[in-house]
Formats: sequence, structure tokens, C-alpha cells
Amino acid sequence: MSQGDFFRIRKSFLIGFTGLILFFTNSCGYNTIQVQDEQVKASWSEVINMYQRRADLIPNLVNTVKGYAAQEKEVLIEVTRARASVGSVQATPEILNNPELFAKFNQAQGQMTSALSRLMVVVEKYPDLKSDKSFIGLQAQLEGTENRIAVARNRYITSVQEYNITVRTFPNVITAKIFGYDVKPNFSVENEKEISKPPQVQF
Repeated sequence: MSQGDFFRIRKSFLIGFTGLILFFTNSCGYNTIQVQDEQVKASWSEVINMYQRRADLIPNLVNTVKGYAAQEKEVLIEVTRARASVGSVQATPEILNNPELFAKFNQAQGQMTSALSRLMVVVEKYPDLKSDKSFIGLQAQLEGTENRIAVARNRYITSVQEYNITVRTFPNVITAKIFGYDVKPNFSVENEKEISKPPQVQF
């Protein structure tokens, strides 16, 4: 066999091998899993950003209410503690592969929603506070943020559902097991109902 024949055979083998790899990655769902995994991460980042936006509003909201209703100490403390609880859960990308941590994050956000709802009930007793320009601005921002949270959460739910279906169906399930891709936690019906109740901010 001449050197030229050897290189031709080698080239043909490499082309065939590359084609086989491409066929395998496309037909086994590897590429689909990668794309959907990135979509889940992106949609989760949006959820986190919106929750952070809400958390950033809390100090100004609490201080504004305190100026008119300092005697409502218990409720103000509850909101402040709930914000601290939210901040104590590190929402790193690893949370998407840890159902326990994911549930803890959801519980903290649920407590935050509940505390904000109580705060808004308290506000009803103070007409001067409800007409304060600073509070009205914060109220509008909070309402807008709650709507954004709902949208971001729904996108996350959809992207996780698509991903989980992909990694659980044949032949993708084989690829997922080989490369260590498992189903990701999603909002359950129970906590979805809880955290989807926006604080009542309309008067």
C-alpha cells in the first residue's frame, strides 16, 4: 500500500467517523438536551432577577410605611425577616439540580409574598400613607415587579417541562443518563398557588 493510499483511507475513515458522531449526537438527543438545558438556565436567571428586583424594593417600602405607621412594628419586622430569609438562600445554578434547595428557595419566596400581603393590609388603615407620593411610586413598582415575576415564572415552568420531557423519553433518556442529565425541579401546584398570589397593592 502506497503512502497516498494510506492517507486516502485515513481521510475516508475520519470523514466516516465524524459523520457517525454527528449522526449520534443529533439522533440521540444530545444537542436538544444542551439547548433546552441552556433555556432552563436562562429562564431561571430571569426568575431570579425579578425576585431580586422585588427584594430591592423592600427597604424603601418598609421605611416609607414606618414613617406613617411605626406602631406596626410586628408587620415591619416580619417583612424585614422575610427579605433576610430570601437573601440567605443562594440561588446558584446548582439549585436547578437540587430539589431540596429549590423547595427551600420557593418557601422563602412564599414567606416574602405573605409578609408583603400583610403589609399591604396594614396600609389600608393609613389614608395619609396611601396618598404619599413615595409610597404610590413604590406601590406601582411592586405591582409591575409582581407581574414580571409571574411572566418569568411561567417561562421557567414551560422550559423545565420541555427539558424534563426530553430527558425522560427514549432514546434521549439513554443519552441523559450517560452524560448525567436528570430531571429538574419545577414549581409544584401547591407552592405555585402560594407564590403566584401577588400582594394586594391596589386601593
